Amino acid sequence: MKLVHMTFRFEYTDRINKLLDSQEISDYVQYPMVQGKGIDGKHMGTKIFPGNFSVIQAVVPDDRVAALLAEFDEFRKRKEAHYHIRAIVMPIESVTGGSY
Repeated sequence: MKLVHMTFRFEYTDRINKLLDSQEISDYVQYPMVQGKGIDGKHMGTKIFPGNFSVIQAVVPDDRVAALLAEFDEFRKRKEAHYHIRAIVMPIESVTGGSY
């Protein structure tokens, strides 16, 4: 298993959730409105730095990681406005407990 950490502008949340559903990934947590700084500047939810990011951390079986990343990357490349989104894959050493 891997932990896939995805960051994106909050307005793309529905699309990213559909992507996870299409890959039958249901084991994740979502932080819907977080502040941050990306390649296009700060997003702090204020008039000076408008917008927010969302974060999803998904537990993904090894055999689904490539397909998830391919679909994620396809979405990212559709528009220049999507270039800020990012997925990072990290190994999981152990898991204790059930699903989220």
